[in-house]
Amino acid sequence: MIAGKSIFKPVLASVVLLLFLDASCKKGAKSPEPGTSNASTFTNPLLQSAPDPWVFQKDSLYYYTHTLGNRIQLWKTGKMSKLATTTPVIVFNAPATGGNSRDIWAPELFFLDNKWYIYYTGTDGEDRNHRMWVLENESADPTTGTWVNKGQLLTNPIDLWSIDATVFEHQNARYLIWSGRPFVAGTSDLTQNLYIAKMSNPFTLTGPTVKISSPQYDWEKRGFAVNEGPEILRNPAGKAFLIYSGSYCGDDRYGLGLISLTENADPINPASWVKSAEPVFTGLASANAYGVGHNGFFKSKDGKEDWILYHANTAAGQGCGNARNVRMQRFTWTAAGLPSFGEPVSTGQALPVPSGE
Repeated sequence: MIAGKSIFKPVLASVVLLLFLDASCKKGAKSPEPGTSNASTFTNPLLQSAPDPWVFQKDSLYYYTHTLGNRIQLWKTGKMSKLATTTPVIVFNAPATGGNSRDIWAPELFFLDNKWYIYYTGTDGEDRNHRMWVLENESADPTTGTWVNKGQLLTNPIDLWSIDATVFEHQNARYLIWSGRPFVAGTSDLTQNLYIAKMSNPFTLTGPTVKISSPQYDWEKRGFAVNEGPEILRNPAGKAFLIYSGSYCGDDRYGLGLISLTENADPINPASWVKSAEPVFTGLASANAYGVGHNGFFKSKDGKEDWILYHANTAAGQGCGNARNVRMQRFTWTAAGLPSFGEPVSTGQALPVPSGE
C-alpha cells in the first residue's frame, strides 16, 4: 500500500499539471495575425497597402509587384504564402518630370522573346495624360540587370487615355489589352472601356485599336462606368477568358466580371468576345472584403491548383487608395469549364498553403 501511494501521488500530480498547462495555453491562444504563415497554412492579407497586385510565374519562382505610385518593385519568392518575408527590389524610379513621372500604376511583368518586360501606367500629373509605358530587361533574373525604358505604347490611330495594360498571346499572335477612355472632341467622357490591338513586338502596337467591351450592366456603373484591370485566364482545356474589374475602384461594390473568347475566333473582332451579365467575384462584408478586384492568377508550385490574387479594402468606405491590401485564395472550375471563384475568404482565417509549398 505504501509503495502504491508513492507511485500514485507523483503520477496524479503530473496529470493535474499537464491539464493546467493545457488550459492556460488555450486561454492565452490567439487567432493568427493577417499575413502570417507556418509550414502548412497562411492568412490573408498577404501584404498591407498593396493595390493592383500582379504575379508572374516562371519555372519554380513567382515574381510579384503592385502599385506604389512613384516606383516599381519586384518581390521574388518560391512560395507565395511567404510573400511577406520577401525583400523587394526597386527596378524603376519615376523620373522627376515627363509623361511617366507620376501615377506609376498597375505594373505587370512578362517574359517575352527571352527578355523581361514591365508594362505600367504613368502620367505627368494630369489625369487626361495617363498612358501606357514599357520597360525591358535582358537579364535572366528580372530583379537584376538593367531595365531600359522602351517608351510609351502608342495607340492607333488616336493617342487614347489608357491604363492597365496586359499581354495576350493567342494562336501564334500577340495582343495588348487595356482600359481606355474614348476620344470625343469637346467632351470629358470618363467611361472606361476595354480595348485590344495587335503587337508587332513587345513595345509596339500595330494595326487599329479595337473596343471589345463597354460598361453596360448596372454593376459596372457604380460610381461611374468602368471596365478596367483586364487579365487573361485559360481553363484546363485552353479556352480563354478575360477577367476584368467593373465600376469605380473607390466604390465598395467594385467587383470582377467575365468575358469569354469564342473558340477559333479572331480576338480583334469585338463579336468574338461574349460578356457575362453578372459579376463573378464580389465583396463580402463578413469577410472584411470591400471593393474586391484588379486581380492576377497563378498555379501552385506542383501545378495542381489554380489561385486568384486580388486586392480589397478591409473596411467599408476606404476608397481607391493605399488601404487596399493583397489577398489570395484557391479557385476551381465548373463542369462547363467556367472559373468558380466562390466568395472572399475572411481575413485572419487559416488557409492551406498552395500545394507543393
